[in-house]
This record gives sequence, C-alpha cells and structure tokens, in this order.
Amino acid sequence: MNDTLDLFFFGVYPYIALTVFFLGSLVRFEREQYTWKSDSSQLLRRGSLRWGSNLFHVGIILLFFTHLVGLLTPPAVYHIFVTTQVKQLMAIVVGAILGVICLIGLVLLIHRRWSEIRLAHNSNTSDWVTLLWILLVLGMGLATLFTSVQHTNGEVMVQLGEWSQRIVTFRAGAVGALEGVPLVYRIHMVLGMTLFVIFPFTRLVHVWSGFASVTYLARAWQLVRPRG
Repeated sequence: MNDTLDLFFFGVYPYIALTVFFLGSLVRFEREQYTWKSDSSQLLRRGSLRWGSNLFHVGIILLFFTHLVGLLTPPAVYHIFVTTQVKQLMAIVVGAILGVICLIGLVLLIHRRWSEIRLAHNSNTSDWVTLLWILLVLGMGLATLFTSVQHTNGEVMVQLGEWSQRIVTFRAGAVGALEGVPLVYRIHMVLGMTLFVIFPFTRLVHVWSGFASVTYLARAWQLVRPRG
C-alpha cells in the first residue's frame, strides 16, 4: 500500500499538478480574462495591508526561487562553490528567515481579512482556500527545519534534489530517490504540489502577470495625439 501511495504522490501526482497548473492557467486566460486579477481590497480597508502584503510577497517569492534553485541545481554544479554540508546549513538559515517573514505577512493578511466585516463579506471561498492552504504549506515547511537540523550532512537535501531533477527531466527512479526521506518532507511536498493544482482556479493566477511585467521594459512606444 505504501509503495502504491509513493508511486502515485511522487511519481504520478507531480505531472498531474504541473499539467493542471499550466493547462488550467492557459484555459482561464483564454476564457475568463476578466477574472485574471488579484481583487485588491485596499479600498475596503488599508490597515495592515502594506506590512502584510510586502512581507508576504517578499517572503514567498524568495522562498519559491530559493526552492527552485536549490532543488534543481545538480551537486556537481554547486560543489564548485560550496560543500553539501554548507549548502544544507544555508538552506536551513535562509529558509527559516524567509519562512518567518512570509508567515508574519500571511498572518497579518488573514487577520485583516477575518477581522474586518466588509472584507469578510467580500471574501469568497477561493480566497480563504488560497490563504489557508498557503499557511498550511508554509507551516509544514517550517516544521521540516526541526528535522533538517538533525540531518546536517545534507543527505536528505541531496535526495530531494535528485527527486526534483528526475521529475523535471522525465527520468525514471524519482520515487526511489526518496527512500528513507522523513514523512514531514513528504507531506510538505504533497501540500506544495496541491498548491499548483488549485493555482489556476484562484487569485494566484495574477502571479503570471507579475512575471510578464518585465516585458513592460521592452514595450512599444505609445503615441498620443491631442484633439484639434
């Protein structure tokens, strides 16, 4: 039974999540462009929005990219600069700092949305699912730090990187690479992959617009002519 669950969640589910993530985002952009927004609530109440939003966005963006680089960089590459043990220590320290920053911002945003009656009435199920699921993923990610400090040799980190690299390169043996990895990491991984599944159906799609905003630098000139 455990082998079947491992095969599904770590051999099949990653591709389901990525397919829904990319295809779902494309379909929503094509069919529901007017919903492609983050639904700003600033007009309803400012309050802790600035602190909460800035801390949350800085934390989660940096967490995403540090995860991306950390997991997808082969040992042969990062060994040019650091050892596995040093990389593990860096991951623990940076992950803890960014995780706490993101958590503070997220809690401020949740409290703001919950405590203000107008915000609560204008929040739909999708908003709450998004916020609470990110809180769950983030909380489980921070919980992995307590296990990480007990594996300072970086062995688990290497296993997680091997799994990620085999998944994105469509190589066999991804599930086997996770043999012996503690349960807390596995739960965090499944919750994280599920975030990609719900992504196209929530306000999270505005993240694509954030990445696309760099094209603003190469935009065509806008010609404005005065009347008369």
